[in-house]
Amino acid sequence: MNDEKQPRPEDINPHTGQPVPRDEAGAPPAADGPRPAEAAAAPAAGAGPAPTREQFAIRAALETVMDPEIGLSVIDLGLIRTVQVEPGKTRIEMLLTTPFCPYAPQLLEDVKQAAMSAVPQPCEVEILPDPWSPDMMPDPGLLGFSF
Repeated sequence: MNDEKQPRPEDINPHTGQPVPRDEAGAPPAADGPRPAEAAAAPAAGAGPAPTREQFAIRAALETVMDPEIGLSVIDLGLIRTVQVEPGKTRIEMLLTTPFCPYAPQLLEDVKQAAMSAVPQPCEVEILPDPWSPDMMPDPGLLGFSF
């Protein structure tokens, strides 16, 4: 006989297909917050609260902002790194595909306008000094070649 316990459907996360983590007593994590061990641990890089409705709206609006040279949106290129909506101000951090992009002023203005069309409040866009790479794209195959 097989001594391994077969996972029940409630033991598998339907979104990821991965096993649901259990605490020492065998119970799934509480739906209203992190487990005690997770609450004490430092947050992982890139982990944070779920995006707000305003952040989703801004990212959807940014899908219309196209890089004029490459012909893909700033979202498809992975140029938008963070979107923060605060009372009275939106902050966006983004990259450029090249350090001295001649289209930077126009891209900045287009990003501001798109963000303000989704959430009507002033928007501040910061260009990060980090180098861009196709690896940052959600789908690098959009460039037409594989890596």
